[in-house]
Amino acid sequence: MEDTYPPASPDQDILNEQDYVHLSQASSGKRLLNYIVDYGIAYLLYRFVIMKLLVALLTTIYAYVDSKAALYTVSFLGVLSWYILFRTAFEGLTGGKSIGKYITGTRAVNEDGTKISFKTALLRSLSRSVPFEAFSALASNPPNPWHDRWTKTCVVDESESRLSVS
Repeated sequence: MEDTYPPASPDQDILNEQDYVHLSQASSGKRLLNYIVDYGIAYLLYRFVIMKLLVALLTTIYAYVDSKAALYTVSFLGVLSWYILFRTAFEGLTGGKSIGKYITGTRAVNEDGTKISFKTALLRSLSRSVPFEAFSALASNPPNPWHDRWTKTCVVDESESRLSVS
């Protein structure tokens, strides 16, 4: 099946540069700063809020199940769920921004320059949970970690990019 596009109107400038998307990927330094800020804030919230809830849950479970393996499993799943929820909530609700990205002026976008959806934010968060995923950014310049490749997204410098309107 062939893509068909409506013809341009006579007064439309088909070479108008505002119609084009230009993506300038964020530098390694900005992405590292995003990582440090986001994980620092997520850790502080976890340490002073979520951990209290998780300890209460583990105490309740321990009253019924006398198994350290069950407690370790629930603890691991609780921490993993927190980080996935934290990252997904920020990127999903803000169209690709996190606290670190606000600070550095960057944004996660689809490869075509459009804002990411909540589903894409969730998939990015889930793929960050793969062991050694953080090291996947080290082999390329600009950084192209697995969570970007697998979800067909990239992190761009907003001041140097022209993003899609949609």
